Amino acid sequence: MSGHNRWSKLKRANAIMGKTKGKLYSKLIKEMTVAARLGGGSPDGNARLRVAMAAAREANMPNDNIQRAIKKGTGELEGESYEEIVYEGYGPGGVAVLVECLTDNRNRSAADVRSMLGKEGGNMGAEGSVNWMFHKKGVITVKPGSTEEQVMAAALDAGAEDVIDQGAEGFEVRTAPADLHAVASALEGVGLKLAEQKWTYIPQNTVRLEGDNARKMLKLMELLEDNDDVQNVYANFEMDDALLESLSG
Repeated sequence: MSGHNRWSKLKRANAIMGKTKGKLYSKLIKEMTVAARLGGGSPDGNARLRVAMAAAREANMPNDNIQRAIKKGTGELEGESYEEIVYEGYGPGGVAVLVECLTDNRNRSAADVRSMLGKEGGNMGAEGSVNWMFHKKGVITVKPGSTEEQVMAAALDAGAEDVIDQGAEGFEVRTAPADLHAVASALEGVGLKLAEQKWTYIPQNTVRLEGDNARKMLKLMELLEDNDDVQNVYANFEMDDALLESLSG
């Protein structure tokens, strides 16, 4: 079975290939701007900015765009001021949903998220209603080419918590949030080729979806992730790979 994690990879692959690259770039620019505003424009001393810049480069964003976003955050160029908000709620079938937003209008974002949840059979929850169902983790994607034994040994030596074999897509190394960069540096130091590095929310348990609830859940994910204020969506659904591929195709 697969779920939110597989869905996110499909969406990101489509974006990098150009199908929704403009929207992906917009979200990455917003994240780099906020990261630079909060922690300064140097990635060496700003972990959040390092993650955002790594994601932008993985998406083949031109360096000029990256530097402009950082300068907007540091005030060297004029830019918007964004507020960070996390909305919690439920999707079809009782799936727990976390929605991270960067917005210049809190009321608009709340109304949009509430409307999208309701449209697909879900509802907005109170603060703390579903957050406890997830653990925040650092996640590093190791590109194919190394064996599981090589990745496992390097990851555990570096202080990682777990290694997940992703088959043809390589390996996913999970860390405590504060250890993300130290582990990534150690893996690169032994010659492993890395792709995405990020912080994410891993569900403690999952809800299996089939039929109409599965269709509604993927539609809800589409609606939320296509919204300009939404940066990330996390959900604890599971479904068969074949069903996910057919519905998201």
